Amino acid sequence: MTQTKLKLKKGDKVVVLTGKDKGKTGEIKKVLVDEMKLIVQGINVQTKHRKPGGQSAGGLDKIEAPIAYSNVAAIDPKSNKASRVGFKTVDGNKVRFARKSGEVID
Repeated sequence: MTQTKLKLKKGDKVVVLTGKDKGKTGEIKKVLVDEMKLIVQGINVQTKHRKPGGQSAGGLDKIEAPIAYSNVAAIDPKSNKASRVGFKTVDGNKVRFARKSGEVID
């Protein structure tokens, strides 16, 4: 199976389009390309129960679970609203841009 190229990458600001966190925004911490999922800071937070052992005391940890790539959209730098991402060449370099306003993302 061929690996798909995702238009979002680590550090991008995104807004959640569907689910329990709809409307929330956050920054991408990690991209899971094989699974087509993202880990976004402060989004899809779940409680993990940890047993004590070694130096750790155990207890409850809050972790961000992966969210589907299709459930988020990049934030337009001009209007701060959801926008799709496209590619174009500027001065011979391939850059990403927000389709809503045409602003370059990066």
